[in-house]
Amino acid sequence: MFEGLDAIFLARLQFAFTVSFHFIFPSFSIGLASYLAVLEGLWLWTGRQVYLDLFKYWLKIFALAFGMGVVSGIVMSYQFGTNWSVFSDKAGPIVGPLMAYEVLTAFFLEAGFLGVMLFGMNRVGRGLHFAATLAVAVGTFFSAFWILSANSWMQTPAGYAINAGGQFVPADWWAIVFNPSFPYRLVHTVFGAYLTTALVVGAVGAWHLLRAKPAEKGGNQGARVMFSMAMGMITVVAPLQILAGDQHGLNTLEHQPVKVMAMEGHFQSHPHGAPLVLFGWPDEAAGKNLFAIEIPKASSLILKHSWDAPLKGLDTVDRKDWPPVPVVFWSFRIMVGMGMLMLALAAFSLLARVRKRLYDWPLLHRFALAMGPAGFVAVIAGWVTTEVGRQPYTVYGLLRTVDSASALDAPAVGASLLAFVVVYFFAFGAGTYYILKLMSHPPHLGEEGPRRDQPVRAAGITPAPAVAESLATGKEA
Repeated sequence: MFEGLDAIFLARLQFAFTVSFHFIFPSFSIGLASYLAVLEGLWLWTGRQVYLDLFKYWLKIFALAFGMGVVSGIVMSYQFGTNWSVFSDKAGPIVGPLMAYEVLTAFFLEAGFLGVMLFGMNRVGRGLHFAATLAVAVGTFFSAFWILSANSWMQTPAGYAINAGGQFVPADWWAIVFNPSFPYRLVHTVFGAYLTTALVVGAVGAWHLLRAKPAEKGGNQGARVMFSMAMGMITVVAPLQILAGDQHGLNTLEHQPVKVMAMEGHFQSHPHGAPLVLFGWPDEAAGKNLFAIEIPKASSLILKHSWDAPLKGLDTVDRKDWPPVPVVFWSFRIMVGMGMLMLALAAFSLLARVRKRLYDWPLLHRFALAMGPAGFVAVIAGWVTTEVGRQPYTVYGLLRTVDSASALDAPAVGASLLAFVVVYFFAFGAGTYYILKLMSHPPHLGEEGPRRDQPVRAAGITPAPAVAESLATGKEA
């Protein structure tokens, strides 16, 4: 069934599917790990039971999301060898160490302290447990740091040399790690993760506020606190994210101008000010936008801070170096549209807070509930814009995608892609369903965290008599 398809296209589609599916979980767990650290810190500082209850409530959800993120991430590493062996050979001396640094920092922190965070609340001191929670939060950030450094180097390569075998080898590690686009991409992605988490937490809080009976609204303390914290985070971070995105766009214009041309839909050069194309249908064959709705000269104002600043178009670029313009054009607008909706939610919640109606304004709660998935949509759309906009290169301007692939057979790649789709939707669909089920129950007084009585041991000889006694008496074995 895959005989007529291009093997490289299928390999690209397979990696796009697995990385997009994977990106959902880190974009949630990075922000949620920090939120858990804040909740535990507030509990230790104030002694309020509600913060401990919320910590235990979200800790179970974090454990599931973190596990699915780790499992879905492992798959991508294998594809570097199976589908992209030429890329692995050429870029391995640089990309390989960066990914190894992630293991040596992020994974070691997370693996070392996750168990204490999940099951050690009653086994270690409060200070040590809080330190473990902070270590996991720092570990998730380190993971983003190294992966985004590797990806940013592929977008804006720096600090490299090319050896006799045609491999990219390190000449300046400082320039490699802190390549020109990395600081902007790191800030933009981490802000996106915080917004994604805040939107989910806010949606869960809004759901339980909407479901509460009028007599119970004042007593639904957990939902009120999580909703207030989430709206506060969105109010602060959404404007900062728009500013960070603007700076990231200016950096992209400097180092990857063709990507910006595709994002803006600029097929033609504009020597006296370029219009901002709000909507339209990019026609690559004709080299123009159909049914375009434009604001004259606004794109020049945004990108060059001058109404009459000239901007080059795709007519100055060889067509073989164009990215898929319609995909980049629309994914960028989806990301920006989600950002504008987040800003609207922030303004709405701020108004409700000022009017002291944050907990009893159903319209706000319905808006927040509808915005629950918006963070995931935005980060995936942004990732598509970044990765598809880099095409036709894997290492921008240096190594083309068609020259990066293994010797592939279309039926083999297609069959593995189909297997991934089936397994992912069944396995991760079940995990997502269980997370939603946990979210459907409101946090309550004396919330129980992750169970630590089963399994007692994952391997070795189980001390059955001791386990039976502990279960009977309610004490730890």
